[in-house]
Amino acid sequence: MKKKIQGLSVLLLLILVVLAGCSGGANTAATGEPASTKTNTAAEAAPEEAPADVEQVITTNLAGGEPYTLDPAFASDTTSYFVIGNLYEGLYTYDKAGKIVEGAASKVDVSEDGATYTFTIRDNAKWSNGEPVTAKDFEYSWKRVLNPETAAYDPSSLYYIKGAEEYNTGKGKAEDVGITAKDDQTLVVQLKSPLGFFPTIAVGTPYLPVQQSVVEGDEKWAAEASTIVGNGPYVAKDWKHNEEISLTKNDQYWDKDAITMATINFKMVQDATTYYQMYKTGDLDMILSLPVDTLDQEKSSPEFLSHPSFSVYTYSFNVEEKPFTNKKIRQAIAYAIDREVLATNVTKGGETPAYGYVPYGITAPSGKDFRDEAPEKYYEFNPDKAKELLAEGLKEEGLTSLPPVTFKYNTSDKHKKVAEAIQELLKTNLGIEVRLENQEWKTYIDTFKQKNFQAARMGWEGNFLDPLGVLAHYTSANSNNFTNWKNADYDKLIETSTYELDPAKRFEELHQAEAILMDELPIIPIQFSADTALISPKIKGIVFDTRSNPDLRFAVRTEQ
Repeated sequence: MKKKIQGLSVLLLLILVVLAGCSGGANTAATGEPASTKTNTAAEAAPEEAPADVEQVITTNLAGGEPYTLDPAFASDTTSYFVIGNLYEGLYTYDKAGKIVEGAASKVDVSEDGATYTFTIRDNAKWSNGEPVTAKDFEYSWKRVLNPETAAYDPSSLYYIKGAEEYNTGKGKAEDVGITAKDDQTLVVQLKSPLGFFPTIAVGTPYLPVQQSVVEGDEKWAAEASTIVGNGPYVAKDWKHNEEISLTKNDQYWDKDAITMATINFKMVQDATTYYQMYKTGDLDMILSLPVDTLDQEKSSPEFLSHPSFSVYTYSFNVEEKPFTNKKIRQAIAYAIDREVLATNVTKGGETPAYGYVPYGITAPSGKDFRDEAPEKYYEFNPDKAKELLAEGLKEEGLTSLPPVTFKYNTSDKHKKVAEAIQELLKTNLGIEVRLENQEWKTYIDTFKQKNFQAARMGWEGNFLDPLGVLAHYTSANSNNFTNWKNADYDKLIETSTYELDPAKRFEELHQAEAILMDELPIIPIQFSADTALISPKIKGIVFDTRSNPDLRFAVRTEQ
C-alpha cells in the first residue's frame, strides 16, 4: 500500500469496539501486558500444507447462541462478528500474522495531506454468486449504513468521512458524503481531517460490502444460508437456526488458494457445561470462555490457552431510569463492589480488578501504562463510603430507602456467577435488594439497544490499543452509547484528543476524559480479564487477534 503522508504521525490506533457477548461474552482482559496476536497450542504454526488424507474441517461453538444478524450493517456483537468476518471482506483484511493488509482492494493511494484515500478494487474480486465486486458496491454499502432510514447499528464508525455525520443525522445529503465510485474499480474516500490510522477503522464491520441487488431484492436476504451473498473466504452452506451454521470455502474468493481450512461448523450451545463436555468428547475442536469451575483443572493442559485482550467488563446504568438518575447512588453501587473478591473467588480466569475504564496495555508518552499513570484508582472497595453516598443520594431523591432494582445479564455461566456475587455484595454492604434477570443473547442485544434496563451487563473490546477505543463510545453522538448519558466537556475532550498530534497533551486530555466518565459513572468498570480457550491438538495455526477473536482461515487439521 502506498502512503504519501507528510507531517502526520500515526499517533493512535482507533479501537473498533463491539459488544462482547459471544463465548459467554466476558471477553474482557488486561494483565498489564499489551494485547497481542496468539497462535494456539504452544504457539504452533499451521503446517505449510494440509495432509492430503485429512478433511479440513473444524467444529467450534457460538456460546452466545444464534447470531443476532449476518447483515454487517446491523451486527453489533462478537457472536455475529465471528461468522460475518468469514463471509465478507472489506477493502482491508488481516493476513496470517494478524497484520492489516489490502483485501478487496489491490492498491491504496493516499493523498499528500492524508485526507483522501483512493482504492483500486481487485480485478478478480467477486461475490459468491460469481458477479464482480465493484467500487459502487462499497459506495452503496457505506451510504446504506449512514442512511438514517436504515437505522444501522454503528454509523458513527464512518463519521471520519466528510459529510458522513451530517447525512446520518439528517443535516446533510447523501451526495455530499465523501464516498465516490469514480468507476467500477476506483473508490475515492475523502476524510474530514487527515487520519493515518484510517485502515484500522476501515477494517471494521460497518465498512464491509453487501451486494445492492441482493439486499434490495429480498429484505430477509441475510436470514438464511441460501440467500446470503458475500465476498469473503467462505459461503454459508447450511443454517439450522439455533442449532448450527456451516460455512464452506468460497470458490469465487480471489485468494482462495491461501485458505487452508475448507469447512467451519459453528454449533450454538449456550450452556457452558454442555459445550465443555462436547469438547471433551471430541464433538467440538475449540471452545472459548471455559466454565469457571473447570479453570483450575485445565490450566496445566497443553490444550489450554489464556491470553490478554484489550477490553473491559462493565455494568451500564440507564441514567434516565430511577434511581440511577442520581449520580451518588450510582457511585455508591460502585464503591460497594469488591472487585478483588470477584477476580479471586468468582471468575478465577486471570481477571484483574478494573479501577478505571481504560484497560491495561497502553504505554503512555511517560513510559508508564495509561492505567498506572491515572491520577487515582477509581472506586476501590469502600463500604463506608458507599453507605455515605447512598444516604446522600436517597436524601436528594426524597427517599428513606432504595426500592428493589433490577440488574440484567445475558445467559452465561460466568455472567450468572458475577451477577449473583454483585447481588450479594450490594445486599451485604448497602442493604439493597437486587433482582436478577437473564436473557438469551439475541434477545438481550435488543433489550440493551432499546435501553430497556436499569442496570445491565456488557463488555467492550477492541482491535488495537488506544484509550479512545473504549472512551469514544460514550460521547453524545456515538452509536455505541446506550446509557442516555451526555456531557459536553467529555465530548470536547474526545474530539480534541482524536486529532491532537502532541502525544503528551493528547494523553493528558484522555485522562481528563476518563476522570469525567468515572465521576459521572454511567457505567461501572468491573474487571479486566484474560480470555480462555481449549483447542484440540489436532488443529494447528489458529491465530487470535487483539480482540481475542480466532482467525480460522489458515488453520490446519493434522488428523481426523
